[in-house]
Amino acid sequence: MGSSEEAKLQLLLEWLKLNGVELRGCNIKYSDSNKGFGIYSSDGANDGVLLVVPLNLAITPMRVLQDPLLGPECSALYEEGEVDDRFLILLFLTFESIRKNSSWKPYLDILPTSFGNPLWFSEDELLELKGTTLFKATELQKKSLQSLYDNKVKKLVKKLLILDGDLESEVSFRDFLWANSIFWTRALSIPLPRSYVFPQVQEVERNHDSIPGFANGGNGKKHEVEEETVWVEGLVPGIDFCNHDLKAAATWEVDGTGSATGVPLSMYLLSVEEAGLQIGKEISISYGNKGNEELLYLYGFVIDDNPDDYIMVHYPAEAIKDVPFSEIKIQLLEAQYIVQIQQKAEMRCLLSKRLLDQGFFSNKKERNDKLKEKEIGNYSWSGQRKSPTYLNKLVFPEEFLTCLRTIAMREDEIYRVTSLLQELVGSEGERQPSDIEVRAAIWEACGDSGGLQLLFDLLNTMMMDLEEGSRIEDYDNEILEKVYNRHEDGNSNWPPKKQEVSRNKWSSIVYRRGQKQLTKRFLKEAEHVLQLALSEGN
Repeated sequence: MGSSEEAKLQLLLEWLKLNGVELRGCNIKYSDSNKGFGIYSSDGANDGVLLVVPLNLAITPMRVLQDPLLGPECSALYEEGEVDDRFLILLFLTFESIRKNSSWKPYLDILPTSFGNPLWFSEDELLELKGTTLFKATELQKKSLQSLYDNKVKKLVKKLLILDGDLESEVSFRDFLWANSIFWTRALSIPLPRSYVFPQVQEVERNHDSIPGFANGGNGKKHEVEEETVWVEGLVPGIDFCNHDLKAAATWEVDGTGSATGVPLSMYLLSVEEAGLQIGKEISISYGNKGNEELLYLYGFVIDDNPDDYIMVHYPAEAIKDVPFSEIKIQLLEAQYIVQIQQKAEMRCLLSKRLLDQGFFSNKKERNDKLKEKEIGNYSWSGQRKSPTYLNKLVFPEEFLTCLRTIAMREDEIYRVTSLLQELVGSEGERQPSDIEVRAAIWEACGDSGGLQLLFDLLNTMMMDLEEGSRIEDYDNEILEKVYNRHEDGNSNWPPKKQEVSRNKWSSIVYRRGQKQLTKRFLKEAEHVLQLALSEGN
């Protein structure tokens, strides 16, 4: 860490202390060029409380609406529904980062200025994602942010600068892009007491409670009511320096009353290791069980051989309108509460790597089939269609298969479904069939083969797109082998020993290779179960 970074860190520590932040069992230190700053353990936290931050320091939508300068300009837009909670925080970060006399300068100055998410990729780096879900998602996100900046942010920030007496500073799209990345890489979902989120409403309720009989509907008796929790997204300076690890050393909690920390309305970092943390060890938190697609898109990093990796298979709702007998299929889908076509939703299915542990080609030596037991009795009321033998090893979610069965129905199958449902509701149509009954009728008439064939086609198209965009999986393996020799402890995460490509390119290759590996394995499962369904007449 250079002298400039050291000076910024000292200013940050002074600023945190001035704002009531207590570093009880930790220090903030520079990690490395990839992680930036992190939190490291020190002595003095006998109760496991490592760091305490007053919630009035958190950057939340409430703070923006209560700000003397931003509040009046944002309140009308917010109340009219023109902007949402996240926009308020993005606006705050954008404005304060270019404001000459910002009281947040010591905090903002130490935040990263470059990021590893695809929004910051060069054109060449972005091409490494071609064929993946992230390639299209990044293009759409950048267009959306540019439109938001052009139509709302630019004009509003310029007005705020003038109101602040600054006629010289200019805002750029890069400033807004920076704010967006800071939010997504550092924001937490904070459980707050309702009275903290809506203080004006709480004040009205207290005034009403002072009226005899009001608090309990007029019977004159008062009673204790547990206060409701409201989840709010926001940045918590101090705690947001914790980096991610699959095996977290700490978690964060909110202390509403001060019973845990002695500081009411605070957030604190709590060690999860009973024996205590080794002094000087980095304190990590977990961002949750996220696949590389989400990690790269939001946070700008990936985990090689991520145990929580997944692929997303989706069928666009708009495409249903082009299939034969689309109108009745749309009605059947909506009757099953699968999707509202009018909302142009997409039928998505996350296929997690962990699902493969229960499949036909599981790498695990032991598989607990009891975890996959299903009730076939709900499928068929006539007994004419036999229960599939493959059901307990089926790795694909039932709701998505039901959707695909419906879309893949032939004309004769549609006729049979309508006949079965007509028998159920009677000639007078005394009642509407339930969603379970509609699903049962569709399976009775169609079985699995049509839906499984459509699933196989979707996965096969995904595989072709991936390989067309960046060649086959072996190509990725060859690049990664050239990039680094694996570390002695087996950890192949960045940085490698031999840095022959940029970090962004490395992340792209690790992500897309994982997508190819999973798609290939789920494709193999789909093909096998399709053959079984056809052989069993399902």
